[in-house]
Amino acid sequence: MSAPTAPEQGDVRSRMTNPARFFPDLASVAGTVNKAVLNGSVPHTTIHLMQLRAGQIVGSTYHTVRQADLLRKAGEPEERITAVASWQDAPYFSGAERVALELVEAVLTANPHGERVPDELHARASAHYGDEALWTLVLAMSQIFFFIPVGLIAKPIPGRPVGKNYSE
Repeated sequence: MSAPTAPEQGDVRSRMTNPARFFPDLASVAGTVNKAVLNGSVPHTTIHLMQLRAGQIVGSTYHTVRQADLLRKAGEPEERITAVASWQDAPYFSGAERVALELVEAVLTANPHGERVPDELHARASAHYGDEALWTLVLAMSQIFFFIPVGLIAKPIPGRPVGKNYSE
């Protein structure tokens, strides 16, 4: 028995159709949240690094491809993008980026020994980020978490622009 082969890029189809057909206000809501998240209190690259890590943790090809593409378009070096998966021992991240990556991991990973986000982690995050910036990190996580079920259930086509990433 041979191993299954990956579909050719042209053969990739989404599982579901574009939700905009049913929820025309969704683009407006997504745009408003995006504007709030990209308010300038946290570097955009930090937000995309966090969102890339979230996509990796939940196993969403759509989100990992999308966030990696956004980071490339922002001029991030390939080493930083690929090292997000092993950020704990990678030399490419600042202390502020590390704590942001640790926060998203803490929220998405069960902790059998206590809180997911212990006071010590919150204190380290607060040392790098003021109130507005820390709330921005929380909203950036909320933003990707809102779309994670979309990526995992509807399976939009990775690498295609938003709005053109569904089979019709």
